[in-house]
Amino acid sequence: MSAVRAAERAAVLIEALPYIQRFAGQVVVVKYGGNALAGSTDDDALSLFAQDLVLMRAVGMRPVVVHGGGPQISSLMTRLGKVTEFRNGLRVTDAETVDIARMVLIGQVNPQLVSAINVHGPIAVGVSGEDAGLIKARARDPELGFVGDVTAVNPTILDSLIGDGFIPVVATIGTDEQGQAYNINADTVAGAIAEALLAEKLVYLTDIEGLRRVVDDPASLIRQTTPDELDRLLADGVIAGGMIPKVGSCVRAVRHGVRRAHILDGRIPHVLLLEVFTDEGIGTMVRLLNDEQREPVSEQQRTGADDHSTTSPRTEDVL
Repeated sequence: MSAVRAAERAAVLIEALPYIQRFAGQVVVVKYGGNALAGSTDDDALSLFAQDLVLMRAVGMRPVVVHGGGPQISSLMTRLGKVTEFRNGLRVTDAETVDIARMVLIGQVNPQLVSAINVHGPIAVGVSGEDAGLIKARARDPELGFVGDVTAVNPTILDSLIGDGFIPVVATIGTDEQGQAYNINADTVAGAIAEALLAEKLVYLTDIEGLRRVVDDPASLIRQTTPDELDRLLADGVIAGGMIPKVGSCVRAVRHGVRRAHILDGRIPHVLLLEVFTDEGIGTMVRLLNDEQREPVSEQQRTGADDHSTTSPRTEDVL
């Protein structure tokens, strides 16, 4: 290795040092979407994502992964000869469809993520919102069937896994008080879990570079913003479609104890590391105006409260 190359690598490590020190012991909730990750194949994309998570854990951070599986659900429904029906952009979910969603999320997508991480050691554990009462839900609209809204998050099982050094990987199926399963938008669940865990960061990996003030103008990329500005952009219709639940969850999470939320371009290799461990960062960051005055949440603060679960309904779109 040349002296110049060695110096460049050393500079990268030195740049990362203050962030490693700052975020050690802090929870970072990451919403995973397989169609928004870098890599020439799905396997490559998943491998790069897993490497980022493992490195974050190795330097003391506490990542939590939340995933959905809309494309995979649609694919299996097609193979089974079942027609997918959408109303106002929401999938109508009858009893058979919610069973298909459970099979895909808990039986396919979740094990794939866990296995990719565990290539690097036995450190990932898959759970669903049904486990230990993690995600409580209620029906959004009888006409949509078993499409749910989050009513409460009980993070006890996640606290236990995090405390034991594991990376929880959460499938977004929730249940009501009678045990009925509901399919819930993964963006919404990620925000609710970040709130319940008092996470340092909530990260959404997308297929865009970040938010723009003018949709068709790349120069209008928003590097930093606040919940108040995002409220205005939502009201003005600048933010639309699939970004609405992501942005809505960012706004709510930052207002309810999550220090910062990020919308990143998952097509960039190792985008998580670029955001967390570099001076420049990447994508769009959401924070309160006075967040620099806040200290990171301590372990005692995060787990010592009698009840830090979220309890108010969240009603963003379900995909």
